[in-house]
Amino acid sequence: MAEAHSAVAFSFAITHEGVHNNIRCGVFPASLSSLALTVGGYNAMYLSRDLYGTNFDISLGLADLLKKHVKLEEPAKGIVCCTASAFAVWCGVFLFMRYTLRLLYMYKGWMYEARGRGKTMGKASKLWVLALKSLTWFSRPMLYSYQGALPRLPLPALDDTMSRYLRSVRPLMDDENYVRMEKLAHDFQSGIGKKLQRYLVLKSWWATNYVTDWWEEFVYLRGRSPIMVNSNFYGTDAILLHPTRIQAARAANVTHAAFLFRRLIDNQQLSPIMAQNMVPLCSYQYERTFNTTRIPGIQTDKIVHFSDATHIAVYHAGRFFKMPCYYKGKLLTPKELQIQFERILADESVPEKGEANLGALTAGERKPWAEARTKFFSKGINRSSLETIEKSAFVLVLEEDDYDYCEDDPSQLDRFGRAMLHGKGYDRWYDKSFNVIVMKNGRIGFNAEHSWADAPIMGHMWEFIMGEDIFEYGYDENGNCTGPVNCDPPLPSRLKWELKQDCLQVIDSSFRVSEALLNDVDLRLYMHTAYGKGFMKSCRLSPDAYTQMALQLAYYRDAGKFNLTYEASMTRLFRDGRTETVRPCTIESSAWVKAMEDKTVSNEDCVSLLKKACVQHQLGYRDAMCGKGIDRHLFCLYVISKYLEVDNPFLNEVLSEPWRLSTSQTPHGQTSKMDLSKHPKCISAGGGFGPVADDGYGVSYIIAGEDTLFFHVSSKKSSPVTDSPRFARQIEKALADIKNLFESVAKK
Repeated sequence: MAEAHSAVAFSFAITHEGVHNNIRCGVFPASLSSLALTVGGYNAMYLSRDLYGTNFDISLGLADLLKKHVKLEEPAKGIVCCTASAFAVWCGVFLFMRYTLRLLYMYKGWMYEARGRGKTMGKASKLWVLALKSLTWFSRPMLYSYQGALPRLPLPALDDTMSRYLRSVRPLMDDENYVRMEKLAHDFQSGIGKKLQRYLVLKSWWATNYVTDWWEEFVYLRGRSPIMVNSNFYGTDAILLHPTRIQAARAANVTHAAFLFRRLIDNQQLSPIMAQNMVPLCSYQYERTFNTTRIPGIQTDKIVHFSDATHIAVYHAGRFFKMPCYYKGKLLTPKELQIQFERILADESVPEKGEANLGALTAGERKPWAEARTKFFSKGINRSSLETIEKSAFVLVLEEDDYDYCEDDPSQLDRFGRAMLHGKGYDRWYDKSFNVIVMKNGRIGFNAEHSWADAPIMGHMWEFIMGEDIFEYGYDENGNCTGPVNCDPPLPSRLKWELKQDCLQVIDSSFRVSEALLNDVDLRLYMHTAYGKGFMKSCRLSPDAYTQMALQLAYYRDAGKFNLTYEASMTRLFRDGRTETVRPCTIESSAWVKAMEDKTVSNEDCVSLLKKACVQHQLGYRDAMCGKGIDRHLFCLYVISKYLEVDNPFLNEVLSEPWRLSTSQTPHGQTSKMDLSKHPKCISAGGGFGPVADDGYGVSYIIAGEDTLFFHVSSKKSSPVTDSPRFARQIEKALADIKNLFESVAKK
């Protein structure tokens, strides 16, 4: 796991753009100017004692004590000793401030405060806000400044987790099965669970986060199945806007903006994301955004982050290129980068045998790829070319196909989503932290590997890139990049490969695996324009809870029953936090869904039940964010049981339960670049992921604006019980029924 710059991290990083030091970050919430003032003030007051003959010693005797051990002449001896005592006092105050800040960030009462018109914050939370602002009022935080002040993820009590778990599965089971599960849970809780919990308590004491390292290793890196579709996720363009149709120009602007984002990360000039403009979210995941790749292994993969890269790897027409993006230490301008991409597009050379499908190695099973990497890519030309790809800042794909959005033909948007999710199964380097994909007509998107970070990090970068592309750079009247050409940029170079017959067989085998996987994907992108966040808020309901209830109603109508539902929540209020599971299928949500399907229940009662379900959902979401979730705790207990070689029926059943409805809200609004009120056409369609269960749905949604929602629905064609277009229609009907419900009650 990457260690973000933290605590008193007085470190330096050297890149091609110079030396970046973290001293200012390391002393947060104090500042270097406060250190200078303290040292200067101490010396002035100490030396004035002798000048005016006073007896007051601001160092309280410390400077005089140090003088006995310093062999210098006055006044140098006094200055050195006074400076040392001032520094010691300043360090004490700095550490006190930092640990006080950590204690304040441990308070989560503000999360549970009622929000909305006419709601006021409680006294405890008001005092907390006052204390927090007094400590950070004059601070100018850098990206990693808050890392040392963030609290550790708390370990829930076993009894609390078991109680929450049983409540979450009650609507999924009949009485007989629920009684059976209660007994399993009780036996675990009163038996081996206590021992496993004690081991986990010990880990929570010494680990910065008791979940994240195991989550990264066992959920992502130890998986041996393909990461394409199964793990990687994607993002799309602002589909209502098409700033240029020139592929090289769009690629150039996007590349330049991406390197600017990397510079902000390296210099820590990127502002940390703040919840409610008060509480920072953990920033450690940003560290591996660029120059990062996943390396395959026989039993487990590893994430490798390289310190610097001045080039990107470009894939076009079956060929790989190394494209320099810096010249004499300076980032090339968008116009200069466009020249680079035009050179690649004009290159008429043909792919070497096997080169076009080489990316399929990263799309297939992990073990064959690990064996092939060792056998065929560990020396010579192949190793050099592979290192060029793996050490690149990122991979950019120049597509040979056009994709666009057509309101009258929704299948075009589906094709666009499929291109982002999996492409052709060989034309992405799926191991890379992210691939930028630029279509022939200038449309853009990305495919991201999941182990190094979660979607909000990529979402943040993507918002920045689109904001820079659309509002800062722009294009001339012909669709080309604007700005100067200051040099003749260095030529891109073709990567060379020597792919022998046995290597070609492995490539072909991996491609057959990836092709079968992508051909089984049933993806539907549904754009809902009847209403959006505005109407949801007018109902006095959380937009996320509202949407989740619509998904529960849609799923019940589609499947005829309730199923275990996954919604991703973040735990970045804590150090090294990643995600936790919210379980939207609750006792309250199932009661509301049943009421909606019961014609004898009045609309008023349905509204009342919906509001209760939304309140319960928000409580579950807040619990998950505050470290009181269910699934990560049980996951860690399961990992410990495997280390101890203990087989437990309760944990086995819980960890094998399929998530037949896996959902996630795409984050947006993480930068100030995209003001949708001023530029409504900049609305993003968000992104999505593949289905988690063979007979289930993967649903990613973005509450994109006041009147627009996007849903990315994925499933498997091979499943006889799922159908993505059908489920999208159920979502549309559920959203319409909820709106009609509120409007009918409002008329009375």
